[in-house]
Amino acid sequence: MTPVEDQDEHGGRPETRDEALLGSAGPGCAELAEDDPAHVERMAAEIAQGFNALRDVHQGVSIFGSARTPSDSAEYETARATGALLGQQGFTIITGGGPGIMEAANRGAHEVGARSVGLNIELPHAQTLNPYVDLQLRFEHFFIRKVMFVRYASAFVVFPGGLGTLDELFEARVLIQTRKIRHFPVVLVGSTFWSGLLGWEHDELLTGGKVDRDDLGGLHVVDEPAQVAQIVQDAFDAQSQATLARAQR
Repeated sequence: MTPVEDQDEHGGRPETRDEALLGSAGPGCAELAEDDPAHVERMAAEIAQGFNALRDVHQGVSIFGSARTPSDSAEYETARATGALLGQQGFTIITGGGPGIMEAANRGAHEVGARSVGLNIELPHAQTLNPYVDLQLRFEHFFIRKVMFVRYASAFVVFPGGLGTLDELFEARVLIQTRKIRHFPVVLVGSTFWSGLLGWEHDELLTGGKVDRDDLGGLHVVDEPAQVAQIVQDAFDAQSQATLARAQR
């Protein structure tokens, strides 16, 4: 019996591979560990699939935001315009492939003939893929999907969103703080939406000595698509120069 087929403590079955993998500790853990080689094989295959499919994406931007953003909202139109501007500059637009902000960004890229990528995730309740994705990948494991969002992007652009959006935002910031990624801007779109979070970080984290001032740097808060495009382009140019410098050493 595989973990996905196994019963959980409430008598139901794990609904996703991630749930089976992450919820396997506790009673019966030793028995479930027998399936670890199969887990490793599936994870390795999923990583290889992502690397193979995205290997020619050298100038990407990952865009995040709420799947619940309505298509007639100002935020949707801003994300659409942002995807279009970045697409015109030669960037591949990478999103989670769902509705809302993700759809808007993919749509903007699609409308100007730029590459539009959707990295979908297996969820208990299936998320509909938006119709503006040129290249679709579906992942069973969140952490592998996160690798793809970072590895093939030159920047993160983050629109207002919920827990998933915040997860991606703070994941990127920790990678920057620990210098796992460099010259990697995180652009927050919507100054009114983000002001409360940034104020709390200053008042509670910085003033309270939980972080250094540098840890809160690297963020750009903007409201206009043109501002996003300029920041992303400048960062890509800096990344290219750094790569060239390393190659010449």
